[in-house]
Amino acid sequence: MAKLSIKDLDLKGKRVFIRVDFNVPLANGGQEITSDKRIRASLPTIQYALEQGAGVILASHLGRPKGKPNAEMSMKPVAAKLQELLGKTVKLAPDCVGPEVEAMLPAPGEVLLLENLRFHAEEEANDPVFSQKLAKLCDVYVNDAFGSAHRAHASTVGMIQYVSQAAAGLLMDQELKYLGMATTNPERPCVAILGGAKVSDKIEVIENLAKVVDKVLIGGAMAYTFLKSQGHETGKSLVEDDKLDLATKLLQQYGSKLVLPVDHVVSSEFKAGAENQTVTEIPADKMALDIGEKTIAEYEDIIKGAKTIIWNGPMGVFEMPPFDKGTVALAKAVADSGAISIVGGGDSEKAIKSAGVTSKISHVSTGGGASLEFLSGVELPGVAALTNA
Repeated sequence: MAKLSIKDLDLKGKRVFIRVDFNVPLANGGQEITSDKRIRASLPTIQYALEQGAGVILASHLGRPKGKPNAEMSMKPVAAKLQELLGKTVKLAPDCVGPEVEAMLPAPGEVLLLENLRFHAEEEANDPVFSQKLAKLCDVYVNDAFGSAHRAHASTVGMIQYVSQAAAGLLMDQELKYLGMATTNPERPCVAILGGAKVSDKIEVIENLAKVVDKVLIGGAMAYTFLKSQGHETGKSLVEDDKLDLATKLLQQYGSKLVLPVDHVVSSEFKAGAENQTVTEIPADKMALDIGEKTIAEYEDIIKGAKTIIWNGPMGVFEMPPFDKGTVALAKAVADSGAISIVGGGDSEKAIKSAGVTSKISHVSTGGGASLEFLSGVELPGVAALTNA
């Protein structure tokens, strides 16, 4: 179901509450932001609201303060960074609800950043009274925090029933457009690349995507659970023995759609620069840490013919050269394919960054857990709650 977009709203003279994802990494006791990527990602939506003549109220969580104020998780450094990036004054409220906040509400063209939502336990509890207090601050609501859309909290779900309209921000719009297209009506051939450590983390993703895509290329440690279920020797590779029956079931169910590595880069030790070799059968005293050259070539060939590619999870221990070759090679293949490419956040994003191809990817998701749940076919509470278009 399509959702109302911020572009569908009349914002002139209105106070708009924008739920953003300013959960940035901090250092020096909460004084220094080490990456402002999430703040930058929200700028188009904030600027659009200001251009339309709205007074902007921004709200986010930061860290895990467990329902109590904590100076190390204050939004203070975020307000300073946002002010620098926006090039205009950003007021910081002393709290996120209450009379003091209400006295600071922005006029058209002004920006107010609320203090950390999670300084109140009621936020994560989706408390109705707290939700009403948040809703009281605004005329309309916009959610631009896709990374928090899988949480049913007061600021993502609860307050929406108390506002007249609830729309997706520009960043959320992009997420819904690309992830929705990939999981419902992709241009074909459609290929999913799934890696990472555990089959158990990706069961629902595999099951959901296997219904939609033409091929699922499997790599990372999760491949060895599949291979062991087929009777292959996996040596000291990471295997989930309690998921072998599940792996067998998935292979029986989806057959040739699931493509497994045919060779492996193995080593006897788990460390950067470790002595290694490429094998088709894994020796009992070795562990597989990356896909081998034959697998890279086979996967590249499938990627080359794709029109839509969905990628979540690395092919090996890519943070530890020389076991990054498979991941980097596939990142470059995806970038050169000309296909619509959608990359899940987290490790997948780091992988395309390390390959230097981020600018050639159609869409890099900002939500780790949220994008995984979306790809698993789960309706996200923060999306479901928005007004239908």
